[in-house]
Amino acid sequence: MIFDAGKPLDPRARLVTVAVALIICVSTPPDHFLAFAGYAALVVGALVAARASARRVGNRLLLVVPFILVCAACLPFFGPGAATGGYSLGLGGLTVSPSGLLVLWNVTAKAFFGVLCVTALIETTPFPSVLRGLEQFRLPRLGLMLAGFAYRYVFVLTEEARRMKRARDARCYRGRWLWQAGVLGRMIGTLFVRSYERGERVYLAMMSRGFDGRFPSAAPTPLDIVDWAFMAGAIAAFLALRIGAV
Repeated sequence: MIFDAGKPLDPRARLVTVAVALIICVSTPPDHFLAFAGYAALVVGALVAARASARRVGNRLLLVVPFILVCAACLPFFGPGAATGGYSLGLGGLTVSPSGLLVLWNVTAKAFFGVLCVTALIETTPFPSVLRGLEQFRLPRLGLMLAGFAYRYVFVLTEEARRMKRARDARCYRGRWLWQAGVLGRMIGTLFVRSYERGERVYLAMMSRGFDGRFPSAAPTPLDIVDWAFMAGAIAAFLALRIGAV
């Protein structure tokens, strides 16, 4: 779905493909199970072709689990609605309705598919390229600039936090008791102050170099035949699964 075949694909082609795939998936009725299986097969095939790390993909899928668990705590007990019947749990009249389970399946399948699509995009396209593609789609420049800085400096701040943790552990701190929580609070405060000061230094350095809110970038080039063919083929595959499931 989203991988390179000889020539690197334009990030705009990948972004359009992912967006259309998500729209098609979201519009699919929850009882079209074969369509969801086909969607998942396409994206998993793309991840395998891109040699994506199964561990990284699994870690990203785990991010959705807490939200699914919140839905799982409520949705199965919704009223049956159009569906009749239910499964009594013997707990004060609580029943699990088929319509509630179908809604839960709908939320779970589409959430995991969305994460898989975004993971396929991230695994095959550098984040700066994604931002350039979004910029060429005329998205707000300020939001893209903030996203770029956040992506650049989250790794710097993470390493800063690791160094502080190593320094703390070197002083035999274990933090097992509630009254020792103040140390963690001071570490967070110190990290915030250092981040703020680093941001000021970066801002002053950029202003001294004449930064006017725009990053230099090459003029956008039109999509070529490979990009168009990729978009048409991938979208056609998703549409075939969507229409065939009707």
